[in-house]
Amino acid sequence: MKLGVCYYPEHWPESDWPNDARMMREAGLTHVRIGEFAWSRLEPRQGVYDWDWLDKAIHVLSSAGLEITLGTPTATPPKWLVDAHPDILPVDENGHPRKFGSRRHYCFSSATYRAESSRIVEALARRYGNHPGVTMWQTDNEYGHHGSDESFSPDAILAFRGWLEARYADISALNAAWGTVFWSQTYNRFDEVDPPCATVTEANPSHRLDWRRFCSDQMCSFNQLQVDIIRRHSPGRAVTHNFIGDFFRLDHRDISRALDVATWDSYPIGLLSESQSTEEQKARWLRAGDPDFAAFNHDVFRACAPRWAVMEQQPGPVNWATYNAAPAPGMVRLWTWEAFAHGAAFVSYFRWRQAPFAQEQMHAGLLAPDRTPQPVLEEVRAVGRKAALIADLKQEKADVAIFLDYPSLWQHEIQPHGNRVGPLEPSRTVYAACRRLGLNVDFVFSDTPLDGYRIILVPSVPILSGETCEAFKSSGALVFATALTGSRTDCGHIPAGLAPGVLAEAFGVRVEQLETLPPFEKIGIRINDQNFSGGRWRETITTGADVRARFAKGEPAWVRNGRFQYAAFWPGGDLMVELVKRLCGEAGVPCRDIGPDLRLRRAGDIQFAFNYGPGRQDLRQIGAPDEAGDYLIGAPDLAPHDLAVWKTTPAN
Repeated sequence: MKLGVCYYPEHWPESDWPNDARMMREAGLTHVRIGEFAWSRLEPRQGVYDWDWLDKAIHVLSSAGLEITLGTPTATPPKWLVDAHPDILPVDENGHPRKFGSRRHYCFSSATYRAESSRIVEALARRYGNHPGVTMWQTDNEYGHHGSDESFSPDAILAFRGWLEARYADISALNAAWGTVFWSQTYNRFDEVDPPCATVTEANPSHRLDWRRFCSDQMCSFNQLQVDIIRRHSPGRAVTHNFIGDFFRLDHRDISRALDVATWDSYPIGLLSESQSTEEQKARWLRAGDPDFAAFNHDVFRACAPRWAVMEQQPGPVNWATYNAAPAPGMVRLWTWEAFAHGAAFVSYFRWRQAPFAQEQMHAGLLAPDRTPQPVLEEVRAVGRKAALIADLKQEKADVAIFLDYPSLWQHEIQPHGNRVGPLEPSRTVYAACRRLGLNVDFVFSDTPLDGYRIILVPSVPILSGETCEAFKSSGALVFATALTGSRTDCGHIPAGLAPGVLAEAFGVRVEQLETLPPFEKIGIRINDQNFSGGRWRETITTGADVRARFAKGEPAWVRNGRFQYAAFWPGGDLMVELVKRLCGEAGVPCRDIGPDLRLRRAGDIQFAFNYGPGRQDLRQIGAPDEAGDYLIGAPDLAPHDLAVWKTTPAN
């Protein structure tokens, strides 16, 4: 459990660097990330390198005892490169180049840019690859951010055609996979195919699904180029990339195969403002963030790579959201400990010193622009003072797993069955229900071993392979799925035997019809003698399985076929909590409803409690110790925006 910070020595006078380094160490920081936006300072003109300033910065920081994560600067190609090679710029769907003047202004498919990126990364890795102060590398910065995941440039078009030919080999196979007989979309050659953009109305959904796969693969291969160079010249150093929270257009599991550490950038308040949360929820958690946002991303990235961490932790107001509230006092400390509770190797704050110029000048740092320490710096120090008492947290397999599949997220984006549904909403909703019940949760992918889980939740995952179906069957777990699960093939078609496709036999269900209903049309569901309301999706099914719940007119709504259970509706909110609680009872998984604000996380024999809400929490009501002296951090009377930690009996 280590603390770090993002630092930009090129923004400040060289005379400030030693004092900054000293203050970082005094605050308990041990890591610092530098360099990820510095290409124009490293190479002011093509082939003319200026290493002097970076040599000095690395020397100052490492001499102070700081471990350095060195970023490759490829997120910001310099002006001379853009002017010399305008073909590197990304092109929007209307054919207009996206111009120089911000960041991420390059096309992943540009052969020129790949060569130029390899050249600067090679120069950087050769110079610093064996420097004892450089202990980690970060490739680029936030792949896919600002819509940079896709480009419609000539290079991208050629690369997409090549990708399609490699996937299908024969154009007739592509036509069959995309169903191009519909609306006379048939192709005669691969070089006739364009990206799915600027069409009069909706583009072919199978075409769009393959485009999403291609764009993700381009980001993965671009990243692999850099990783290979770094490993060649900097053996033994870890390689990471900092991903965006709640970003689903890049297959994080796929790209993380090349990484040692998957890191992500955590901005709970900024992203709450931009989320689909209700106004009531945004008001309740305005200065805390959604109680399940950070943890959701922690657990996703924990599942992606051997290690994970937070590379950028929000320390104060940001500059880019619709509303930019300051975190409540104590929240930065809470977020930091919550990351450690979920297994983070380190938490790094963005940024050390607030910039007084350019695009992010209203983005807070640990220091104000005039170098005055902000109050949040004391929260950072407080974490550092306690970190040694709670070291080597053990991350054990949870009882409950949620199945996550990126092509299924893309399918939800392409055909959402209602414009009020975000692709991540099904996964986030079931995750939040588990968290409200005090459960630890793991995310699993198609290649994750499933043995040992008691419950596997499949929240409206449309694309499932036969191999995944067999893995579910052999897992021994109770498998629960919701509407739309198995509703598409790998090509995005309705399965020949209708939904739930390859899982139809396991669930004992056949979906005859799907409805998408507006918010005012509640779906009545009767479970035993209790009435509940579902929403959004309602399926008409035929089944020979045991019926556990029925719709208002008596049609089957929730069925059980041995270990496999299927809900033919979307059980949002409180109903999802109720269903997961019942599943836990059947699977022998202890749980209790702890309310909307309190969240728990267990790491071996260490129990954490986090209060996101505006009111106090009495932890004795959930079986926590009575006496304050029994706590490693905090006390049983938990204040708003505070945490408590205590030692307990290890789980069986």
